[in-house]
Amino acid sequence: MAFDPLDQPGMDLEDQFRSWSELNVDPIPERPDDQYTMTRIILMNGIEVESVMFSHQFARHVDDPTLLRALATSRRADHQQQRAVNWLLPGTLSPLETTIGYEQVAVDLTAWLARNEPDPNIRQALDFALLEDFDHLYRYADLYELMDGRHAEDITRSLTEITPGRPTEVQHRHPVDDLRAHFETHAVDPLTRMHVMTVVAGEQQTMNYYMNHGVDFVEPIARKLYLEIAEIEEQHVTHYESLLDPLDSWIAMWVMHEYNEVYLYWSFAQQETDPRIKRLWELHLEMEIGQLQAACRFLERYEGRDPRELLPPSLPEVPLTMQSNKDYVRQVLATQIDLRSDEGRYVDVSEVGKGAPSTRYQSIVNADGVPTEQVIDLTRDETGGEYRDETEGRHPVESLRAPVTA
Repeated sequence: MAFDPLDQPGMDLEDQFRSWSELNVDPIPERPDDQYTMTRIILMNGIEVESVMFSHQFARHVDDPTLLRALATSRRADHQQQRAVNWLLPGTLSPLETTIGYEQVAVDLTAWLARNEPDPNIRQALDFALLEDFDHLYRYADLYELMDGRHAEDITRSLTEITPGRPTEVQHRHPVDDLRAHFETHAVDPLTRMHVMTVVAGEQQTMNYYMNHGVDFVEPIARKLYLEIAEIEEQHVTHYESLLDPLDSWIAMWVMHEYNEVYLYWSFAQQETDPRIKRLWELHLEMEIGQLQAACRFLERYEGRDPRELLPPSLPEVPLTMQSNKDYVRQVLATQIDLRSDEGRYVDVSEVGKGAPSTRYQSIVNADGVPTEQVIDLTRDETGGEYRDETEGRHPVESLRAPVTA
């Protein structure tokens, strides 16, 4: 059945504030019955952080008391939503275990978006970064075995394979090579817009997490690994945000932020297997509908635009789904492992010259060794082999297959 949030009652902004006890929710178990409950929580935390930070940036460009009050009120509601969502994560998870969850989100979110993306240029952008996040999961999983003697499949439940992607040491690019051509706001499919906004928020939260939690470790190899991968996450934010059309007005972007949050909470409310978490998604959906409708009123008042000119008549028929994507990831591995970026173009590694900006950049950052390679070497030295969770057979790329042991 078509779901048009503009036709729903929603919740008035002034009714959305909650007490400390309501926000201090009970965490989920360390190993929930449904692992995708945890990935949904991680993603929605990133979505709410993006919404709050966007609103702050918007407010810094506004000199209108009425609009500032509306932004502040909506932003406070989002800030409370962020805490209610993020506080669901159990405090018993170590930063490294949470990191493995973050990378599982990155892999399965990006793969699902790519599979369902109508624009071939955006799909290619998703596929390109997918193989890089996939490799990060493998590197952190080996760190987990090296430091804790435990297997990351206990966290991922083998729903996401763990094996090399595009090696992180070749992911480092000169900043200009992370920039892409943006979609055209007046012609873009609404689903494409929401896909890009979602992945920007997810990658941004991952970047922030690694930038802030890499220093939580004493072990030199862990600090170095977070140091290196955090920079790739910054590259991914640049890569994805450059796809957004900068010609959208601030108010239009506000409306689309709220609409995207409606879509995501609506999507996850349909999939959630934990009844308590499902009720939270439903509550936040009702709140976001109210926030969307408030933003739409400002679009009408300040720009004279009917929100229905900007928004589709209903939410997409297919909800965004957190699920296993092993076959799709293997397909992209087999066909795009040697893809590189050169002057904003995707090219085969053979087409990248020795004097290319990213080649020079790699010679600088990798000059004293590469932590993402060192962690694999250390794991091999300590355990006699590297850690992988290849549930679907040997690696589809022969050069990245693990040696066969007798």
